[in-house]
Amino acid sequence: MPKRVLQGVVTSDACDKTVIVRVERRFMHPVYKKFISRSKKFAAHDEENRYRAGDAVKIEETRPISKRKSWIVIEGPADAAPGRGNRRAAAETAPEAPPRRRRASRSAAGEEAGGAA
Repeated sequence: MPKRVLQGVVTSDACDKTVIVRVERRFMHPVYKKFISRSKKFAAHDEENRYRAGDAVKIEETRPISKRKSWIVIEGPADAAPGRGNRRAAAETAPEAPPRRRRASRSAAGEEAGGAA
């Protein structure tokens, strides 16, 4: 039996090696003959963290990889380079931000200005 291949849009790439893909299908209502859109979200395996939210991808059915994940990403946009924008690596190598300066509290500033207590 051939494996199913679906086309959808990546909606989330927050998980490591996983993307959430929304697949939309259109069908005609049996009574009203109006086209209806229905969508379903699938968790798909993305080994190299290559795809980002908004990318149009093709996913293929495969053996279960985890409890929710039994699809893999087989195709995507040409500009999706392996490991592009790896957030964990970027967070580890990013320079530390300088400490923030604290403002004087409003009550202390009001007393210095001669405000009535």
